[in-house]
Amino acid sequence: MGSIDAPTFTQNGSDATVAADGPPPPVPDSAIMTMEKTLEADSSRKRRFGILPLEVGTRVMCRWRDGKYHPVKVIERRKMHIGGVNDYEYYVHYTEFNRRLDEWVKLEQLDLESVEAVVDEKVEDKVTSLKMTRHQKRKIDETHVEGHEELDAASLREHEEFTKVKNIATIELGRYEIETWYFSPFPPEYNDSLKLYFCEFCLNFMKRKEQLQRHMRKCDLKHPPGDEIYRSGTLSMFEVDGKKNKVYGQNLCYLAKLFLDHKTLYYDVDLFLFYVLCECDDRGCHMVGYFSKEKHSEESYNLACILTLPPYQRKGYGKFLIAFSYELSKKEGKVGTPERPLSDLGLLSYRGYWTRVLLDILKKHKGNISIKELSDMTAIKAEDILTTLQSLELIQYRKGQHVICADPKVLDRHLKAAGRGGLEVDVSKLIWTPYKEQG
Repeated sequence: MGSIDAPTFTQNGSDATVAADGPPPPVPDSAIMTMEKTLEADSSRKRRFGILPLEVGTRVMCRWRDGKYHPVKVIERRKMHIGGVNDYEYYVHYTEFNRRLDEWVKLEQLDLESVEAVVDEKVEDKVTSLKMTRHQKRKIDETHVEGHEELDAASLREHEEFTKVKNIATIELGRYEIETWYFSPFPPEYNDSLKLYFCEFCLNFMKRKEQLQRHMRKCDLKHPPGDEIYRSGTLSMFEVDGKKNKVYGQNLCYLAKLFLDHKTLYYDVDLFLFYVLCECDDRGCHMVGYFSKEKHSEESYNLACILTLPPYQRKGYGKFLIAFSYELSKKEGKVGTPERPLSDLGLLSYRGYWTRVLLDILKKHKGNISIKELSDMTAIKAEDILTTLQSLELIQYRKGQHVICADPKVLDRHLKAAGRGGLEVDVSKLIWTPYKEQG
């Protein structure tokens, strides 16, 4: 029986014989790896574009200004005016940080490989709570409501929904361009303005730079529209009556709300006095920060709202404003306390102030001293003194009463931890009459 010759193939000019029913030639390993990578890339690309646009509530990693990736949650999204179906911007909350860092980001800042599916918040909370100890849960709950203790759960959700997206991204105030931190309820005609321009003296705000330039040619103010009650070196403090200067008071509240999350906006500014701190030069008095104070407070509040503008923070001005509010209380012959809730930064500043003032007295004082005597000397409310000393573990309960334990070494250690006291208020430069005694 005859044999059938195997077919002959020619490769690169040389003869090569392969059996008709034999295995195909082996594929090189490098080709296999390339094919696998291509398939994987195609699959990844399909998956990435299949989840776009991202849903509100999606958790993903996002490249921040430090160049590193941080976990975020998508709070809102908006379609860009140009581009295809996937061209959205996303408003994200960096879950490791305060809400003041929330911002709009482009798609290229997001790592789509890290996308987690949208989880029902109620289910997620339930699952999380099962895994947490009671202590951990209490800490989380306290964090969620910090600064909003006056709101019930429904009101808190409504507040967060209404204020979740910053409406103004930046402002120009004097020589500074400042990134905002929070939502502020400006009138509806400013809803489409990412940037606002403020007159630094009357605080009127405009949408365009040209409007501000025209306004500055007409505005004859070079300082806040009130009485100068303090001048020491280049620092000046003005008292502005909300009733006499209603528009200025309202504009100041709009401005402050951009940097304060927890406060509601005062529409009725008639009931408040505003104490505006300025740095003065030959061009005028430039606002650094302020605090507001009710004209008549039944709860002994000596301060309602406090803010140091971002360009002037970490320079001791916040501590100065707090100290100034207590000097006014001393002039009134009253004890005072800040209105609650305090912001996170406000609470830190107050704890530092109370610690320094009280420990300075305890260091210098010989013999016993009561909380009532400390309150009379400092105008700090007794409850604030007690909680401050308790937090420093300087209070002991003996024979049915609280006793202050003032070991000099312990006092020195706490004073060092409290840091510097900031700018001093020179009381001799304060010329002021309490409101009830004014005309």
